[in-house]
Amino acid sequence: MSDSPFDAVLCDFDGVLRLWDPDGMTALDHELGLSAGALASAAFRPGLLDAAVTGQISDAQWRERVTDDLTATCGSARAQALVHAWSALTGRVDTDVLELLAAVRRRVPVVLVSNATTRLEDDLAALGLADAFDAVINTARIGVAKPDRRVFEAAARSVAADLHRCLFIDDTPAHVTAARETGLTGLHYQHVDQLRSTLAPLLA
Repeated sequence: MSDSPFDAVLCDFDGVLRLWDPDGMTALDHELGLSAGALASAAFRPGLLDAAVTGQISDAQWRERVTDDLTATCGSARAQALVHAWSALTGRVDTDVLELLAAVRRRVPVVLVSNATTRLEDDLAALGLADAFDAVINTARIGVAKPDRRVFEAAARSVAADLHRCLFIDDTPAHVTAARETGLTGLHYQHVDQLRSTLAPLLA
C-alpha cells in the first residue's frame, strides 16, 4: 500500500496557480473612459460566462458577445479596443505554487481543473505550462463546470485515481465544499504557505 495520503492532487488554475491584477480590468475601463466595472460586468454576466465555461460557446464567441454588450454603452470602436486590450492579458504564474506542484508530481499525478473557456490550452502554452500537469480538465471541453460533481469525477478518472484519495485545491469556497461532498479532501486555498503545509506529506 502507498504511504502517500493521496493518489492525486487536483488543482484549480485562476486564483491559485495563475494570478491576476485585481485592478487590471478596472484600469482598462479607465483608459477607455468607461465607468469602473463596465468590462467585468459584461464579461462575467452569469448566463454568458456559464455558456463560455461549459463550452456552449467558444472563447472567441464569448468575447464577441462581450464586445456587443459594451458597444451598446460606449460605441463599437471603444468596445473593440477594450476587449482587444483585455484579451491580451494573460495573468502571471505564481512560481512558488508551480514549484510545489512540480515537486508533488514526483510522488503522485497533478491534474489541473479549471472552469475555463476554449482558450485555456493556448493560455497554458503561452505561460509555459503546457507540460506542467499530468492531465488537464477544462470544463469547456467536458460540458459541465465546478461545482458539478462530474468535474471532480472526470479529474480523478483522468489519472485513474480513487476519487476518495484525491486532494482538491481551489480558491472558491463553494467549489471546495462541493468537492468534499463528493468525497474528496478539499483545501480552500488562501496562500502558498498553507498549501505547502498541506502538501508536506507529499514533499518529504
